[in-house]
Amino acid sequence: MIKLKYTCLGLIALFFLSCKVMQLSNTTPSIAKKIPTVFLAKADDTLAVELPKWQKIFFDPNLSKLIDTALVKNFDLQIALQKIEISRANLNFSKGFLLPEVSIGANAGLRKFSTYTMDGVGNFDTNLSQNITPQQQIPNPLPDYGIGFMASWEADVWGKLKSRKKAALAKFTASTYGKNFIITNLVAEIANTYFLLLALDKEMNILRENIVLQQEALDVVKIKKEVGKANSLAVEMLSAQIFNSKAIKTEISQQIIETQSKLTFLCGAYPDVIDRDTSFSSQDFDNLISTGIPSSLLVNRPDVKQAELELMASNANIKAARAAFYPSFNINANMGLQAFNTQFLLQTPSSIAYGLMGNLTAPLLNRRKIKADLLAANAEQKAAYINYEKLIVNSFTEVYNAINNIKNSKEIYRLKKQEVVLLQQAILTSAELFSVGKAGYLEVFLAQQNALKSQIELIIYKKQQNTALVNMYKALGGGWQ
Repeated sequence: MIKLKYTCLGLIALFFLSCKVMQLSNTTPSIAKKIPTVFLAKADDTLAVELPKWQKIFFDPNLSKLIDTALVKNFDLQIALQKIEISRANLNFSKGFLLPEVSIGANAGLRKFSTYTMDGVGNFDTNLSQNITPQQQIPNPLPDYGIGFMASWEADVWGKLKSRKKAALAKFTASTYGKNFIITNLVAEIANTYFLLLALDKEMNILRENIVLQQEALDVVKIKKEVGKANSLAVEMLSAQIFNSKAIKTEISQQIIETQSKLTFLCGAYPDVIDRDTSFSSQDFDNLISTGIPSSLLVNRPDVKQAELELMASNANIKAARAAFYPSFNINANMGLQAFNTQFLLQTPSSIAYGLMGNLTAPLLNRRKIKADLLAANAEQKAAYINYEKLIVNSFTEVYNAINNIKNSKEIYRLKKQEVVLLQQAILTSAELFSVGKAGYLEVFLAQQNALKSQIELIIYKKQQNTALVNMYKALGGGWQ
């Protein structure tokens, strides 16, 4: 009796010992760095926290058509949609954690009892009874037929199952923001590629115009050479300049082909000619920048929302891992019809069989595995928090750089445009002076060369303006709404 008492006390002590949860450092997330309220120190934070739709920013109908097509047919976006369906299936699976598991089944079996066992002796004595018919005698071997319902349910006393459901819900919502992040990047990539295509078209037109001017200058030099007012060196230099311009023109033609192929691929199609309007110029954000862009607009970024939800999922996983240290309470029940002869199977209520059992179990020898799961969940939570903080800082930096890039590229474009006007005038001036013998062919050569270079640079800076606009819109999380 004393031994039984101490045994029970020992089991109770082990039970409560198994409920002890290992202590971890506090990992409650809190943003350590204070985010500035606006991106520019002198800006007045008076703007509503809303971004215009991408249709108002990229209002070229050809560009809008490309974006609309890509939002339906882009391969990466379609893959993202399937990943959402995977997360949705996991969410539906997690919803069943809190509900009883009920199933229906049928069984048939055969058992042979030894004569020298309790079951064998008991069945033999039962068959000796004078009140049973031969059909009711228990045979040996003993058939066993049954059909019925089985149910199993775990009581979520510590919130373990509820935490798993919260984690699955957070991951599902995060996957939808992951899809939105792909949309943001897709819209930005198509817009930037389209602007590149427009810039290449303009470079091609400028090269064609300059080749005509270069050919005219060469024709003049050839005439002067025939009358002895120019030498072969001038003809050779100007001829080489034309060949160089034609080589650049061919290189740009290849770039145009590759850029068009990239756009068609982003739209999920094979290479084709892209319709575009070379006169298109994107709308700028001058008014938006001058009034100030509040940092609260960063909440529009889908990658930030995704990181926040993944952090919530990791917090829920920690709660579930902690709850695994506590005892679990399970209830198992079954009810159906059972008999050793099929002709008795439907003879109710005699053939009705049922069972009910509750289990209270606590981990004892497998605590090392549970500790490992908790440590892994804790590490994942810390990594998710660091990633969230990293995205916040990176997002602010991207917008800050984009705003300054727009302002500076606009100023560069203004200055370069004045340079182009002067160099184009220099071409005309050098040609007039050369025709009357007051300038040499080198002045004509350098004027044309500098003018061509400056015009191409002007186009590049305009493209950089458009790219800066797109990058800022992307950095603010626009495009997916």
